[in-house]
Amino acid sequence: MSRFRAYGPRQIDTIAARYGLPDELRKTVRLVSQVLPFRVNEYVLSNLIDWQNLPDDPIYQLVFPQQGMLSSEDEKRLSVLLDADDTVSRRELTETVNSIRARLNPHPSGQMQLNVPQQDGVELKGMQHKYRETVLYFPGHGQSCHAYCTYCFRWAQFVGEADLRFAAPDPGHLLTYLGDHPDVSDVLVTGGDPAIMSTDRLRSHLEPLLTVDTLRTIRIGTKAVAYWPQRFVTDQDADDLLRLFEQVVASGRNLAVMAHFSHPRELETDIARRAVSRIRSTGALVYCQAPLIAHVNDDPRTWAELWRRELAADAVPYYMFVERDTGPHDYFKVPLARAATIFREAYRTLPGLARTVRGPVMSATPGKVLVDGVQDTPEGRYFALRMVQARDPQLVGRPFRALYSPTACWIDELECDPSTPEDIVAAVAGRVRH
Repeated sequence: MSRFRAYGPRQIDTIAARYGLPDELRKTVRLVSQVLPFRVNEYVLSNLIDWQNLPDDPIYQLVFPQQGMLSSEDEKRLSVLLDADDTVSRRELTETVNSIRARLNPHPSGQMQLNVPQQDGVELKGMQHKYRETVLYFPGHGQSCHAYCTYCFRWAQFVGEADLRFAAPDPGHLLTYLGDHPDVSDVLVTGGDPAIMSTDRLRSHLEPLLTVDTLRTIRIGTKAVAYWPQRFVTDQDADDLLRLFEQVVASGRNLAVMAHFSHPRELETDIARRAVSRIRSTGALVYCQAPLIAHVNDDPRTWAELWRRELAADAVPYYMFVERDTGPHDYFKVPLARAATIFREAYRTLPGLARTVRGPVMSATPGKVLVDGVQDTPEGRYFALRMVQARDPQLVGRPFRALYSPTACWIDELECDPSTPEDIVAAVAGRVRH
């Protein structure tokens, strides 16, 4: 039975020696991981990365920090401070790292300012409530992952800055909040990754939710099926975890495992497919989502193959997201026009049952904005957009247009068509109505 072991910056020399990581790439990991989190494990190293294709291998790009994720100026400054060995330089290194992180938009789309709910005027830590029906819950014990994605929009959870983290010690405040908000039907247990917890720990967070009659769906956001499928197959408490899933389903709730698959290789291994099968055997549903990210999956053939493998594994292709404007966004971003083309070219090759997927979708401040495509009209070119979810429920499902831009990668780089209704214009501009 494989035992989980994590590797971080301190083990980069060990990884380099085992897998022949060139010295230049090793130095890059050491440098960039001063700012962005780095964590990988034996399964990813041994089963998912093609070590003969560095640095271009998509899984290597997905888990190892890369040159270009920070500006050249920041890289040079960090390099000088790392090479110095004195107290003043170490203090300046810490200050420089914090300064760089602050410029990387650690909490995009109003997560801190707009999403944190309040109870009796007190902010409820470890929770977010952006959409009427759904509350996000961040168990404090689940604020890590089996491996870190370099694109992760929640990278700030993992860098050791307490003020940047969402974490709840227990579900007490969540239960009170749900009792006062009967419109909330869904709780998304997220992180980090809830599957990093032992089953007993996870049970302590899930079982109390089963006492809330108005709660109909529990979602668990996880990358474990891709990065450590042993969690559902061979870990010491894997069977206990499945029994917990069965318990949730038997309570009459929907249990949805929101599995993050970024590349079809993550579903190539037998144990990953077995993990999905075992989850499904409990009555839980498996929905699959991932962002479109340069250097990893920015071509239609990759997405078509990914969605087909998800369907074959009895999982539901759900979302193609647009890479959020945070962290190393400039490294991973794909223009919206290109994203729409990639989605369309992949989508049209799919069988009908795989066409459950939606995208490309921006999880922006006003809500989830779907890029339906590009329209050519007598008046000019436009992006056809639609709000598939919104802070303001009155905006859900409504189409609108934005002027075409070949370079725009995020909603704040778009200009709404002059005919767009004012409430949508206000939402897109960040004038949020609750």
